[in-house]
Amino acid sequence: MSDAIAYKVLTAAQMATLEGGSFAGAPVDLADGYIHLSTAAQLTETVDKHFARQDDLHVAAVDLEALGDAVKWEESRGGALFPHVYGGPLLLETVVAYGPLERDADGKVKLPVAG
Repeated sequence: MSDAIAYKVLTAAQMATLEGGSFAGAPVDLADGYIHLSTAAQLTETVDKHFARQDDLHVAAVDLEALGDAVKWEESRGGALFPHVYGGPLLLETVVAYGPLERDADGKVKLPVAG
């Protein structure tokens, strides 16, 4: 995966919606007016902070270049820049890989691999 890839954590129901072609966003996305994504380096902390004790989660790898100007890098947690998607749903055609959330032996979230 390259720097042009960001990650969306989804519940099983949300993943099923995305697999249908598009995903308008989780409740927090809809409330904030954009879809929250994380870089590979931010992903584990995002899961630990916002999805603690949740099971049956999935991770989608999103091609930021395919989203073009819809992506805005904005300050969030600790002043770090996070990719946010504005102006519409996340389309399955911009997702390059996805799968169940898994962790390695050190507890770091594994990135999905295109199958």
